[in-house]
Parts: sequence; C-alpha cells; structure tokens
Amino acid sequence: MSIVTIGLDLAKHAFQIHGIDAAGKVIVRRQLRRDAVEAFFKALPPCLVGMEACASAHYWARLIKALGHEVRLIPPTRVKAYVQRGKKNDANDAAAIAEAVTRPHMMFVPVKSEDQQSILMLHRARELLVRQRTMLINALRAHLAEFGIIGAQGRAKVAVLIKDLPEMRIPSLARDAMSEVAAQIEVCDQRIEALEKQIVAWHRNCEASRNLATIPGIGPITASVLAATVCDPTLFKNGRHLAAWLGLVPRQNSSGGKDRLGHITKAGNPYIRRLLVTGATGVIRYARGKAPGEAMWLKGLLERKPPRLVTVALANKMARIVWAVLTRGEVFRETCSVMVA
Repeated sequence: MSIVTIGLDLAKHAFQIHGIDAAGKVIVRRQLRRDAVEAFFKALPPCLVGMEACASAHYWARLIKALGHEVRLIPPTRVKAYVQRGKKNDANDAAAIAEAVTRPHMMFVPVKSEDQQSILMLHRARELLVRQRTMLINALRAHLAEFGIIGAQGRAKVAVLIKDLPEMRIPSLARDAMSEVAAQIEVCDQRIEALEKQIVAWHRNCEASRNLATIPGIGPITASVLAATVCDPTLFKNGRHLAAWLGLVPRQNSSGGKDRLGHITKAGNPYIRRLLVTGATGVIRYARGKAPGEAMWLKGLLERKPPRLVTVALANKMARIVWAVLTRGEVFRETCSVMVA
C-alpha cells in the first residue's frame, strides 16, 4: 500500500523518516541526508507530513507543502507523550510524530511565511540587544560603585554617568575600561533604535498589527509581534484559549470536585507575555486618575486585589481582546463603561 502519513524528525544533517499506510503498517523507516530530503518528497505521492515545530521547521514545512503535501507542525511537548519510554532516538521520535499527527484532538502550529519569520527575527534581535545593553549598564554601575560613585536609578540616568565619566576621580585604567563599556552602550542604543524603526515600518504596512495597536496598552512593538505570531486566530476556540496559550491563566491542581487554582502557568511565548504584562502595567498606572464612571472594572479590582495580580488579570483580558480583534478583522471599540478606558 502507499504511504499516507509520514513522521519527519528534523536535524541539521541527518533526517529520520517514518512512513505508514492507511492501516498503520510501517512502509518506510530510514534516514536521509539533508540534500536528499527535497528529492524524496518530490518523488512521493501527496500525503500527510508531520513535524515538530522546532528550529528550521517552518522552512521545511513551506518547502514540502510546495511539493503538494499536507504539512502539520506539532508542539514538541505534545509529541513527547507518544515517544516509547526508554527508547529515545531519532527513529522513535519520527514514529512518535507519525502517531501524534493523526490524533483527532491534537493542536497544530500554523506554518509561518518568510515575512512573518523576518519580523519575528527583528524582535529577537532587538530583545538580544536590549539584554546586552542591560548587562552593560549593570556592569558600568557596579564598577563605578567600587570607587564610591553611585548613579541615579533608571536607564535614562545612565547618560549622566557617561557624560561625567571624563571628570570622575578614578584611576586612568578604570576610566579607559569604563569608556569602552559606555561606548558599547551607545552602540546598542543606536542599533535598538534602528531595529525599532524597521518594526514600526512593518507595523504600519500590516492591517492586523494596526488594528491591534488600537487596544489600550498595546503599541507597535506588541502589536507587530502578536500579528506575526498569531497568524491564524481561528486555531483558538475563543479568547480564553489564546490567553491560556500565552500562560496567563491560573495553574489548576483540581481533584475530587475541588477546584484549586495556583499561580499562572507561564506557558507559551514569554516575550509576548512580558510585553502584555508591561502594557497592562502602563494602563493601570493611570487608571486611578480616570474620571468617575471610567475604568470601573480596573478600579474595583484594584480595591480588592494587589496591583501585580490586577496587572496579570488585565494582561489576560488584553489577550482575549487580541483574539477578538484578530478574528473579526476590526479595530478595538469600547462597548460599555466597565471596559478599560
């Protein structure tokens, strides 16, 4: 019989193939070198191909899909349950993928286009530079503190430290070392600014991203990464499913009819979750100053709960609004007075 389902275990050089027929019988179980993968699928009749959503998965998904096959990407954590215990190798991984891709309730990752991957790469490069800048700023402050020089808190105050560096009463060798660190901070600032301009330019040309930016607490950075990541909102049944996918729902440990809810799960994309929480913090900062009748939901929650808990609750609500905006293809509209102003 012909192959109907293939589990493809990706790698840098050695790819593992596990093909089965309609009855579940193994037809092919072999290893392919990287340069032979395209030729193998080109000679194969159209079938279902499953892969883990890992490094290079979207590239291979686009390539194999262009050859006429149906491609489904599976989250790696969902595949792990189908791997035979005590037999972790490439062949068994491919067999587990072939098994998981046929499950009726399996959730799949949409294949991203090159444009979507490119904007996400801009975000990752920006995040890397931001982390490096933070490391450099902390190093500058720590080294200057060794000579009794303590700068004001906040990243904006670092410019004052750098400006006063030539006049500081510290050894010349230490000044030279700190000048190099200060120069790297300035370089990071310039590169981050350049990347942000590119992200904003992409945001302005993307309708979904522009619609998301109308939600309070969401700007071009958050809107663009959401538009590129959640490319098919219909994969989520409702907004709560999107919030759960981002790890903004309580972790459950319920049994015997007793519901026990703990801290949020922190599953999914930590970068998007952090951006949503940061945006929610900005909204809450000005909620108390709103006129009577505005932002009543937030004000009432702030009276009963700690501010950080309210921040996460608002981030959860923002995620659900994101799903509604993406699904309907419309801008955000406040429909009642209890919504966030």
